[in-house]
Amino acid sequence: MPVRFAVLVFPGSNCDHDAYHAAKHVMGQDARFVWHKEESVGEADVVIVPGGFSYGDYLRSGAIARFSPVMKDVIRFAKEGGLVLGVCNGFQVLCEAGLLPGALMRNASLRFGCKDVYLRVENAGTPFTNAAEEGHTLMIPVAHGEGNYHADAETLDRLEANGQIVFRYTTKEGEVTDAANPNGSARNIAGIVNEAGNVLGMMPHPERCVEGLLGSADGAVVFRSLIEHVQAGVAA
Repeated sequence: MPVRFAVLVFPGSNCDHDAYHAAKHVMGQDARFVWHKEESVGEADVVIVPGGFSYGDYLRSGAIARFSPVMKDVIRFAKEGGLVLGVCNGFQVLCEAGLLPGALMRNASLRFGCKDVYLRVENAGTPFTNAAEEGHTLMIPVAHGEGNYHADAETLDRLEANGQIVFRYTTKEGEVTDAANPNGSARNIAGIVNEAGNVLGMMPHPERCVEGLLGSADGAVVFRSLIEHVQAGVAA
């Protein structure tokens, strides 16, 4: 059976169609849009909170979207073990909603950054990375002005100890350097999961690089991992 992807749509979302295309047309799964005013994500295996500028980033990125009617059910879905992927603005929304620790601040450069970066897979044992190999690097684009992940030292240490840091900005060779960090993110963090491992937030955009024609298909690893995880659960 195909995996059911629910793609949220807020006023200002601009990566919702990319996520839909990746899930449905490239990966061949079921996908549908869920408007932010709906009160349920419906029958879904995976919920995607997409990138963009929800509510124009007024007040603070993700701060208003967190109060959209659909988010109450996203929180319920996540707490019941449902898979939630938040990309870029979606990562910001998940932090604002309390589903992930920490916050995303202005890039250290104070400039919007849009370019390909390299991510090292730090944990290949999650539903989002099981099709990857730990230590391998992926080339995935970023496009954000507030991707500087910040948390207190205790939280960062806990993320490290629990294996919750899933992606880290590195060089192509997998080296952690300041130059490889596009936004000043603490410890070069590019993506984290919650303690249960079913909610991932990441700043880079895997949905924008699922086809070789775009210069990299490395983002397909995230979608393939989700599909294999869900289908393995159904088969079991």
